[in-house]
Amino acid sequence: MKQVIAIVKPFLAEKILEGLRRSPLEAVEVCEVKGMSRQKSYLDQYAESEYSLAFLPKVQITAWVDDTRCEEIIRRLVEIARTGRMGDGKIFVLSANSYETVFESST
Repeated sequence: MKQVIAIVKPFLAEKILEGLRRSPLEAVEVCEVKGMSRQKSYLDQYAESEYSLAFLPKVQITAWVDDTRCEEIIRRLVEIARTGRMGDGKIFVLSANSYETVFESST
């Protein structure tokens, strides 16, 4: 199993989640985050307000997916999230060796 973490522009979150709903996923979690990458302190217009792009608002979408479906999920994420502009986001893939469902846990 893989843990796929996508950090994306907030206005694309719903579109990405809709695209992922059609995929067989174990679980998905979403949270609002702020971060920076290569753009450092570049200034730009973002949602009609001037922001220091050192820390832009982003959405983190974390999905747990079967190893055999991981590349498909990554392709879908890239197709939906790519705008061609700086700050489109990042995708991280981690190995998830196991997980426990709290509700069904025997411990």
